[in-house]
Amino acid sequence: MTIIEILLIVVLALVIICLAYFFFRGAEGKISFRRPVESRVDEYLDRKFERYVEEWSLVRRPVLSRFKDERNLALDQDEERIVTLKKFENEMKSTLDELEGRLNALEDSLAAEKPARK
Repeated sequence: MTIIEILLIVVLALVIICLAYFFFRGAEGKISFRRPVESRVDEYLDRKFERYVEEWSLVRRPVLSRFKDERNLALDQDEERIVTLKKFENEMKSTLDELEGRLNALEDSLAAEKPARK
């Protein structure tokens, strides 16, 4: 073996050792060798999750479900009120249409009586 081959093997070994060191540096969880990148990303997200929740103003599922439980009754009541108001709106529209028709008929009858009086 020549000196160049020995130097290449040493450099290659150093590169592999550096890559392994930087890959596993700071790893607190279990890194899977079958899927090293995914497990490293999962471990990274697990460590940074709290900060991301605060930074992005996210809500965790237990807090969301508690919020839904507290507000569901009020939301259901609001939906019932909306249905009632929609029904009232439709009734008022029909009443106004009927009154407009009666007003138009009254105006027409008054308009027909005026020329007859002259």
